[in-house]
Amino acid sequence: MTAVDIAVVGGGVVGAACARAAAQRGLQVAVFEPGPDPAAASPASAGMLAAQIEPSDDALVALSVRARDLYEPLAPALRDATGIDIGFWRSGIAAVAFDEPTAGRLREEVARQRQAGLRCDWLEGDEVRERWPGTAPDCQGALFAPEDGALDPQALTRACLADARRLGATLHPEKVEALATADGRAAGVVTGRGTTAAGHTVLAAGVWSPQIRGLPRPLPVEPLRGQMASTVWPGGTPPAILYHDHGYVLARGSDAVLGSTMERAGYDARVTNEGLAQIFRGAVRLLPSLLTQPVQRMWAGLRPATPDGRPILGADPAMERLWYATGHGRNGILLAALTAEIVVDLLTTGRTDVDVAQLGVARFAPAT
Repeated sequence: MTAVDIAVVGGGVVGAACARAAAQRGLQVAVFEPGPDPAAASPASAGMLAAQIEPSDDALVALSVRARDLYEPLAPALRDATGIDIGFWRSGIAAVAFDEPTAGRLREEVARQRQAGLRCDWLEGDEVRERWPGTAPDCQGALFAPEDGALDPQALTRACLADARRLGATLHPEKVEALATADGRAAGVVTGRGTTAAGHTVLAAGVWSPQIRGLPRPLPVEPLRGQMASTVWPGGTPPAILYHDHGYVLARGSDAVLGSTMERAGYDARVTNEGLAQIFRGAVRLLPSLLTQPVQRMWAGLRPATPDGRPILGADPAMERLWYATGHGRNGILLAALTAEIVVDLLTTGRTDVDVAQLGVARFAPAT
């Protein structure tokens, strides 16, 4: 097949964003995506932009906030270019406390974020119930991040792919089986149809990234199953995004999106009774009126997790022209647009203004 400047392995949200960013720079891009996979991470995401809600890793907070803020201009740009509305909604996220120890920890987090210059508020329990009638009566208060929000993850993926193709990228419905190499460099990709030569290769295949043959090192990316469900959003409750202990309730139009589990189940993306019970316990605690809402849909996906919870970004130090954009875990939607900017900046100029020193693949296993 004809050589391209960049072969992007994976057409989920991260691969789609990388393809768009590269095509914007005038590069010839080929995206390899075998087709919708029911186990893929992007469709299974709620699309939360929760940069300030899950700041368990200080190294990721600044990165996450910057990534979130990119969607403010990106949403209208994608709509104008493709006609696709990605459902960008920046109404804030409330992390709810149900006991005093949790409330104390969240109050400290509010103070810490404010000291770092971020907008963050503490809401007392009465304030939470006043803003969102129907929320839990035993709520002790909430950390409220007013600049966090959400978007429609499937719409974002479609829009990025559509814009990339508008800019000249080609989409190949093929599974990449192996990396092609020449003289110690990445030289393209191998599929069932043959080899496509490429000046650079970007690996953005999520949980399937380690399965590509010919990589210079093992990739410690493992699937974490996330189960989800949806109901009707309860009448009389203003739209909201409520969070507690990795569980959440998110309003999307007239629906309530409920999530999510974090399970080591290999590549098994089935919905289980135990997982759904966990989801509904958490959701009903946040919003008791959900107890009477009929379930509309249940699904699951596999999130690509790394041992330290950080994504793998940037060049492979042992193989030239191979670039990583994988291992985003629960933060693939949040970090997708910024990941694309980082990788394409590095690929085209050799530098980026984002500190990615702690995100390189070399922090894990050495090259083989």
